[in-house]
Amino acid sequence: MAPVQPSDTSQKGDYPWWLVALLVIAVALAAVIATNDIFSQVFNVVLKGIGVTVFVTLMGFALATVLGLGVALMALSEHVALRQTARFYVEVIRGVPILVLLFYIAFVGAPALVVVANFAASPFISTGWMEPLVVRDISLMWRAIIALMIGYSAFIAEVFRAGIQSVDKGQVEAAKALGLSRYQRFRLVVFPQAIRIILPPLGNDFVAMVKDSSLVSVLGVADITQMGKIYASGSFRFFETYSIVAYVYLILTIGLSLALRALERRLRRAEAPR
Repeated sequence: MAPVQPSDTSQKGDYPWWLVALLVIAVALAAVIATNDIFSQVFNVVLKGIGVTVFVTLMGFALATVLGLGVALMALSEHVALRQTARFYVEVIRGVPILVLLFYIAFVGAPALVVVANFAASPFISTGWMEPLVVRDISLMWRAIIALMIGYSAFIAEVFRAGIQSVDKGQVEAAKALGLSRYQRFRLVVFPQAIRIILPPLGNDFVAMVKDSSLVSVLGVADITQMGKIYASGSFRFFETYSIVAYVYLILTIGLSLALRALERRLRRAEAPR
C-alpha cells in the first residue's frame, strides 16, 4: 500500500487559528477598555505595576541565569565535592515551592544576611566608619528578586547541564588535541553549540518567571497583581479587576512566547544545510 500523502486540508489544519482567536478576543477587550469607564480605570491602575513586574522578572531571570550556569558548571566538574554540592543544591531548591521560598528568603534569609553582614563589617562599625545594616535596608522587592533568582537557578542549571552534555564529545576531544585550554574549549566549541539547544527551554523558564513574578504581591510589592488587589479590595470590582490583570499577563506571556518561537525558527533555518 502506498504511503498516504498529507493532504492540503491537513496542512491547513496547522494554521494558527488559536492565535487568530486570541487576537480577536484581545481586540474586543481593548475596545471594551477604551469605551467602558470602569474597565478603563482598572486598566490604568493595573498598568502602574507593569514596570515593577518587568523589572523583577528581568533582574531575577538575569541573576538566576548567571547562578544557574555556575551551578551547571559545578555539576559537570571533575571534582566530586563540587558535583555533589551542585546536585544537593538543585534537588533541595527544586523541592521547595516558589511561594514558600519567597517567604523564607523574605523573613528568614534577609535577617540572617543582615546578621552575617554586620558580623563581617564589625571592625568598621565599631570604629564608626559605617552604620550597622538593619533588615529594613533590604527592600521587599529585592528580597523577592533574590527568592526568584534562587528558585529558578536550580531549573536553569539543569537546562544548562543538559545542553552542555548534548555537545558531541568528539568535538571536545578534537579541541583538546588542538591545544585549546578548558576555558577556550568551553567558549569556542561547547557553548556556541549548546546555546542552540539551551535557548528554547531557557525561554520557557523566562515566560514562567513572568507568571511567577505575580507571587511577589504577597510581600506587598507593587506589581501588576498587587495593584489589582489594592483596587479590588477598595472598589469590590473583582470581576473587572482580575479580568484586566489576566488580560495584561496574557499579553506579556503570549507576546514573549511568539517572540521565542520566531527565534527558534530563525535558529533552525541557520542550522539547515544550504
